[in-house]
Amino acid sequence: MPPLNIIVACADGARLYAALETAMAAAALGAPTRLFMQGEAVALLRPPVGFAGDAARNAAGQPDLASMIEEAAAMDVGLFACQSGMALAGLTAPEMPPHVRAAGLVGFLAGVDSPDQLLVY
Repeated sequence: MPPLNIIVACADGARLYAALETAMAAAALGAPTRLFMQGEAVALLRPPVGFAGDAARNAAGQPDLASMIEEAAAMDVGLFACQSGMALAGLTAPEMPPHVRAAGLVGFLAGVDSPDQLLVY
């Protein structure tokens, strides 16, 4: 499977959860995988990390959003937060989960090669 690059382009917890599931599935199949949270999506990283769907997912025996982020990082999914989005959300690097790195969209896209896949959620 070719490398997978994912951009989460809106502050919707369900979309981020789906993007994380996709990233983790690709990583489980051996694909190098990176996820970039663009613009307003970075607000989903505000501590404590979570979204309205967490309670229903926990009730169904599924991990919450914070656990998904931790699991993705443990699977070597590269997690990046847009620097402009951090400014919009009023977040600094120390406030974000420790495995999320600040990055710019240009730098993220520069890491996408021709055989790679690019998805936007």
